[in-house]
Amino acid sequence: MNQSRNVKIVATLGPSSSDRAMIRTLFETGVDVFRLNMSHGTQEDQRDRYELIREIEHELGRPIGVLADLQGPKIRCGVFADAPHELTVGQAFRFDLDDTPGDATRVHLPHPEILGALTKDSTILVNDGKIKMKVREAHGDAVVAEVLVGGEISDRKGVNLPDVVLPVAALSDKDRSDLEFACDLGADWIALSFVQRAADIEEAKALIKGRALVMTKVEKPAAVRDFPSILAASDGIMVARGDLGVEMDLADLPAIQKSLIRACRDVGKPVVVATQMLESMISSPVPTRAEISDVAGAIYEGADAVMLSAESAAGDFPVEAVQTMADVAMRVEADPQYREQIDASRTAAKASIATAITAAAREVAEAVEVSAICCFTHSGTTARLAARERPNAPIIALTPIRGTARALTMYWGLHCLVAEEVTRFKLAVVSAARAAKAMGIAEEGDRIAVTAGVPFGRPGTTNILRVAPVDEQAIYEGENNY
Repeated sequence: MNQSRNVKIVATLGPSSSDRAMIRTLFETGVDVFRLNMSHGTQEDQRDRYELIREIEHELGRPIGVLADLQGPKIRCGVFADAPHELTVGQAFRFDLDDTPGDATRVHLPHPEILGALTKDSTILVNDGKIKMKVREAHGDAVVAEVLVGGEISDRKGVNLPDVVLPVAALSDKDRSDLEFACDLGADWIALSFVQRAADIEEAKALIKGRALVMTKVEKPAAVRDFPSILAASDGIMVARGDLGVEMDLADLPAIQKSLIRACRDVGKPVVVATQMLESMISSPVPTRAEISDVAGAIYEGADAVMLSAESAAGDFPVEAVQTMADVAMRVEADPQYREQIDASRTAAKASIATAITAAAREVAEAVEVSAICCFTHSGTTARLAARERPNAPIIALTPIRGTARALTMYWGLHCLVAEEVTRFKLAVVSAARAAKAMGIAEEGDRIAVTAGVPFGRPGTTNILRVAPVDEQAIYEGENNY
């Protein structure tokens, strides 16, 4: 059950990790959630990978989360007559609606709505930010920009516009098709790209209709500026440092990452740190020291999960990359300073019976040495609140709903288990004690803290906490009133 660590590992599947043996090895090495990147491959490729995940899940008897990551709209320039061309500092360059192949002075930008939104002094970035320009003239159907940082430009290079909230929907036609496909497939999480406003998330949720949870990728400056409303509308957040690093000053990224993680922890929503975490391991079996520090930093800050992209999808050493992340997590979480930082950065939750119960469970775990906090949940709320508390005891999330167990694999510290439905608290305590023993988390004679909502089967009713012995006879003798 990966009991030795709390932070979760998300790994992207791709050409290097698409067969059954490799997917199973990655899971057994430490992956908690597999990412299906809808930007690459066909829907049938992703279906094959999904079916293998579910077969392995059945074989091993452990829930596995699946995140389907939508591509989002891509803004690209047109083609050139004789590509590539070298743009030099100080020269003028024009973007327009003329679909004639470009040259060293101009190129087609097939997005009239974007040309219309650009104004004087807007920044234009091309080829992952390698080329930087500033708009000097805006004519509605064309702009003329001055090259501030030169470089090579060629066919269909990506264009980023960090200064402008673009009049472009977060969901392209391809995204809508992929979203419906992923929901029908059974993905537990849908990751949204290109989000600029909360309305983008609401649009996706209207299409998802409760079939999956929504993870918003923060990769646009507009999303950072409007993060409170973005977070309120989302079920989870991904700090997507790739595009974010292109559109914002790289020196600002660490502070942004830290603030986003803190905000997510405050409200108990999972936050994933992604992009280039172990980039060198695409071609090397050993990471750089800086990469190790990067992964460790995200864990020290309290992230729920860290993610591998090309390292596991297309790299030469996917298993080694997962093992490296798992090793770093275990070392960090064993450091006394980690626990000090986690406890010091905890904030009070919004007052409710459920939050009070889960906070009390964490305090009990610290005071009387319980072996585990066991949460019975249908919707996942009880377990999510327990994860928000970041207790020093393992959290076992028990639910009769397989989809809930799969979705909870994204959350810090949760060991998820599909359990039989229970109708009485006494039976819940017995089931929790059996689960804790079966997982090797507790032994006969230990104590566990059990939280649940009574009456059972009603979401959002967490209202009871009991410290119980891991001893069925003692449980039955002490629970005659339930």
